[in-house]
Amino acid sequence: MKQVVQNYKSGELAVLDVPVPGCKPGGVLVRTAYSLISTGTELMKVSEAGMSMLGKARSRPDQVAKVMQSVATNGLPATYRKVMGKLDSYTPLGYSLCGVVEQVGAGVDDVKAGDLVACAGNEHALHAELNWVPKNLYTPVPDGLAPRHAAFGTVGSIAMQGVRQGGPQLGEVALVIGLGLIGQLVVQLLAAAGVRVVGADPDPARCELAERLGAVACGDPSSAALEAAVGELTDGHGVDQVYLAAGGGSNQPVELAARLCRDRGRVVDIGKCRLDLPWNAYYEKELDVRFSRSYGPGRYDPEYELEGRDYPIGYVRWTERRNLACFLDLVARGRVDVEPLVSHVADFGDAVETYRRLKDGELKAVAVLFRYPEQAAGATEAGEGTEGEAAQAPSVAVPAVRRSGGAPAPARSATSPVRLAFVGAGNYATSMLLPHLARREGVELSTVVTTTALSAANAQRKFGFTEATTDLDAVLGDKSIDAVFVVTRHSSHAALTRKALLAGKTVFVEKPLALTEDELADVLAAVAESGNDRLQVGFNRRFAPLLTEAKQRFGARTGPASLRYLVNAGQLQHGSWYLRQGTEGSRFEGEGGHFVDTASWLLDADPVSVYAVAPSGNEDLQIVLRYPDGSTATISYVTTGSPGFPKETLDLLADGKVLRLDDFVRASVYGRKRWVSSRLPKARDKGQNAELAAFVKAVRTGGPMPVPLESLVATTAATLAVRSALAAGAPVALERAE
Repeated sequence: MKQVVQNYKSGELAVLDVPVPGCKPGGVLVRTAYSLISTGTELMKVSEAGMSMLGKARSRPDQVAKVMQSVATNGLPATYRKVMGKLDSYTPLGYSLCGVVEQVGAGVDDVKAGDLVACAGNEHALHAELNWVPKNLYTPVPDGLAPRHAAFGTVGSIAMQGVRQGGPQLGEVALVIGLGLIGQLVVQLLAAAGVRVVGADPDPARCELAERLGAVACGDPSSAALEAAVGELTDGHGVDQVYLAAGGGSNQPVELAARLCRDRGRVVDIGKCRLDLPWNAYYEKELDVRFSRSYGPGRYDPEYELEGRDYPIGYVRWTERRNLACFLDLVARGRVDVEPLVSHVADFGDAVETYRRLKDGELKAVAVLFRYPEQAAGATEAGEGTEGEAAQAPSVAVPAVRRSGGAPAPARSATSPVRLAFVGAGNYATSMLLPHLARREGVELSTVVTTTALSAANAQRKFGFTEATTDLDAVLGDKSIDAVFVVTRHSSHAALTRKALLAGKTVFVEKPLALTEDELADVLAAVAESGNDRLQVGFNRRFAPLLTEAKQRFGARTGPASLRYLVNAGQLQHGSWYLRQGTEGSRFEGEGGHFVDTASWLLDADPVSVYAVAPSGNEDLQIVLRYPDGSTATISYVTTGSPGFPKETLDLLADGKVLRLDDFVRASVYGRKRWVSSRLPKARDKGQNAELAAFVKAVRTGGPMPVPLESLVATTAATLAVRSALAAGAPVALERAE
């Protein structure tokens, strides 16, 4: 089997072929599905290994003290040989994974071969294809919990033990210093326990992530805003507890803890940071300093960890194993969300390169997972399986676009007008589309078709259509009409689009293209049957001038990106047809494609998986899209916000740069230089005019459509997959059909 190892003397990292461990009594042999890189602890070890011998000594004074004691006891030559021999040997990495039980040792009766388990331990849950794990360091994974999420079990237990040491009470206020992997989990656990949380980290992206995951406010440790937020939340008294989840050699975290903690507050050290406690500050407030020892009671006790001797629950309620099980239960029930923490998933064979990218700062990540090549049956992540699996995680097929080789669209004379027909003339058509087209040169509004004669007559009078009718078939049979706009209610879009394509028309259909997978398949069947792929869906935001300029100024990316899109959708008026989910689909299915398309356009790719959660009682959604290069886009679709807050705000972070869009009124890019657009007037330009110009140009010239059909299909499939992800309670893979 293969395993990730490191030589501490030379710093060399390698994936070695090593023997398969035996299945000893009191434990199980586990084939790994996913293992988690602890970007704090493991990168510290990797960085130390690359130091000079003097640097290693300075970084580990505890080990130097042991060496000096050995010199006094055994002499310098013997100690030197012992130390060099230990340094010049391979050591393992990793301590948190999820996998499938392959073999059960004697004395184990709580799991069987084929069961999915989460495992812990820096000697047992290693980055290796197979691991022997003793009984108290594994726990069964709850039904429905994705293996990639269960791989967070150990780091979740570390965060949980830290929170338990703090003893949080309902209504208290806590400060979490350091918003890396452990800090982000501490934030969520405290929020789940009814504690209001303030976060401190110099990285704005991590602050933003923590706020999305439950923190009330976050900021730079040195900022006055952070202190102001604490003062406001606590009436100036200070926080009840502080969690030190930071690393490094700075003493700033413990000094900040003393400054922002209340009298007789609690300070819990979880990470490995400098702890030169300022005596006066801690003495005057009589602060209670506590340490959190890794995963919980049982850690470092060989009788518990290796021999399987459990502690009686009446005396020790929360042990290592019970913490592990508790954390997985919280994730399975949606109380803790680890998916937004996954910055990158790497194949296990690329482990050395992944560590290098992390160490060099090329890959900026909160959490990185290794995905193993031979995942056992039932452990496969959605969309990432191998042949012959007994069970598959949920997936949704993205139908392939097939063309029968129909004739290309003819180019038109520059002097010949493009003749357009509209099917539907409701509020959106008459306010956002027709005003732009009515004044565009080279466009003739030929025919408007509606189900009621009066609405057709009104549109004809207002926008100058040559003809108004209720006869759709006559319009589709009119060879002089070049393109048809479908702007009816959502439930009719797919059927009308299909008819227009089969009639040989170029089609502009407002979102959504389809409300079900079957409807999407019907549209693509019309493309295949007719060879007519001249289709555009009204995803206008990618054409918005502010956003297109901001994307250009942001420039190309070299690493994965994190995108946050907050949609303050607001409440609909009672009686709105948007609320007729039985016939018109959900509200998000109706308009969510806008936001999925914008994210995919900014990230220059189509999503490969969708994860969604929703609180009960309203239509709010939290949606996470993952992309092939490890980028993620989180869409917060919220109906319960204030109507006075902007409707759409967007942030894109990658490669040390940030793109910000404020409701299509102002855009900015932060990088080596800062660019801020001028503020637009209240009439926000969301790209409809530019989108229509591109569509008319494509019709006139016979050139490519503004957005490739494959992209329109991928966006529609991802939008529809939200329903499946909510039902599954797990990420849904978007599998491209061949």
